[in-house]
Amino acid sequence: MAEMFSTLGTWNWLIFGFILMALELAAPGVFLFWLGLAALLVGLLSFAFTSSWQIQLLMFAVFAALAVPAWRHFAKGATAASKTNPFLNRRNEALVGREFTLEKPIVDGSGTVRIDDTVWRVAGPDAPAGSRVKVVRADGASLTVAAV
Repeated sequence: MAEMFSTLGTWNWLIFGFILMALELAAPGVFLFWLGLAALLVGLLSFAFTSSWQIQLLMFAVFAALAVPAWRHFAKGATAASKTNPFLNRRNEALVGREFTLEKPIVDGSGTVRIDDTVWRVAGPDAPAGSRVKVVRADGASLTVAAV
């Protein structure tokens, strides 16, 4: 076993790092990426400094342990970015409270309104085309409106 470790070299670490990063693509979970990055760092440092296999394993362990706070730091930044746009994948919820003009009249509780480049189905009290309505609820691709 010690003989296997004694043959660890720069290329072994680089290949190991790329394999871990490729596995991250196959099974995403953000864990293997950081281990792959630690292996790549050991491989790159092995180009500059000749070190024993014990030092290389120690460097890998230290880099892998430092990867956890680094990952938490970057993940926290990503969640902060999503807080700046809270309706990012919930466009319909961002429409609640806004006023629009009916494109087609609401007849028997159903009509349409154009919002930007999209025609939305609306439900509410009967109203003629051109009337101003306010979105009071969003439910999937349908909006519930009230007369303004």
